[in-house]
Amino acid sequence: MPHIPQLKQAFIDRFGGSESDIRVFHAPGRVNLIGEHTDYNGGAVFPAALTFGTTLLARPRGDRSLGLASTNFPLTRTVSADELVFREEDDWTNYPKGVVWELNHRGLPLSTGYDLLYHGEIPNGAGLSSSASIEVVTAFALLTLEGKRTDTVEIAVWSQHAENEFVGVKCGIMDQFAVANGKKDHAIHLDCDTLRYELVPFQSGDYKLVIGNTNKRRGLVDSKYNERRAQCEQAVRDLRAAFPELTLLGQLSLADFEANEGLIADETVRRRARHVVEEIDRVGRSIEVLRANDLAAFGALMNASHDSLRDLYEVTGDELDAMVSAAREVPGVLGSRMTGAGFGGCTISLVHQDSVEKFIAQVGSRYEAATGLHPDFYVCDIGDGVREIKEEA
Repeated sequence: MPHIPQLKQAFIDRFGGSESDIRVFHAPGRVNLIGEHTDYNGGAVFPAALTFGTTLLARPRGDRSLGLASTNFPLTRTVSADELVFREEDDWTNYPKGVVWELNHRGLPLSTGYDLLYHGEIPNGAGLSSSASIEVVTAFALLTLEGKRTDTVEIAVWSQHAENEFVGVKCGIMDQFAVANGKKDHAIHLDCDTLRYELVPFQSGDYKLVIGNTNKRRGLVDSKYNERRAQCEQAVRDLRAAFPELTLLGQLSLADFEANEGLIADETVRRRARHVVEEIDRVGRSIEVLRANDLAAFGALMNASHDSLRDLYEVTGDELDAMVSAAREVPGVLGSRMTGAGFGGCTISLVHQDSVEKFIAQVGSRYEAATGLHPDFYVCDIGDGVREIKEEA
């Protein structure tokens, strides 16, 4: 958590006034423990909120403008809260603008303008949900300041809709949902079709979650993401010969899929669909083994998830594969997989606490030798979802 007094001073340096009426909010990043590329297929995912994320300092102002600034980027904007349009050159500020646009469309226009200063601790482009963190903290803060209801499930849905329709990224619900609804030492078992969810205790005991950032910029991700979505939609159309009511792959059991996968004409499309249905099944089995406190079995499911994303869904790429391969050679590692959309970004590994230092040194050197890129590692804890910070942190 950042040092709040320093951030308040940065806010005053930027916007003037005193710190007496500055309010402070925080939304985490997220990591998905298992269940990748299942969310937009109406399947189950298993994310957790992290202890680091985006801190937002906010204060009302005397007009109907939004003052948008960040400690991370030099770009600042002042825009009308009533006339919000997406502009490529507005870069990161499109995310908070999209949230206010969404609130306007939901019949919740702001009563006044606000100055907003963002401080992000999430590595940009790492796939740990910096955009969702910005969206959710903005929605939560503004609704709180306006004296409106802060339903965190609604906030997740509205934030996703803002990213889909205002920013134009067709993300699923998982990121915003985890950021809004996370709980310390729990993962979220979320059905992305119905939004039914339960908090599952994640007691890792002597094991730590280590995030490895490949520092490979994810250039392919948007085009390949849309291609994979289209392939999954094609699989659904083919499978309707047996299941006329089918709208999402997540509605199929593994047994039903295996009995009817021959209906999918294209072999590549069939492999994409097989990954999705098997991955949803892995999420269910993960909950069972964690309830039995069988971390070794959970690690094996993490490994199977990565291998499926590599071989069937083909979204890993050389860098992620190199990092996972190096991770699995370290004694004390129960499982390692890519997390996020793929083609770069991060891995998540379950590592015995006695092996963490060796893990970082050995995986770091082997990865750099294989790719020429210098990785970063974060030993992470599972934290709470969006909230207001009342006391000095």
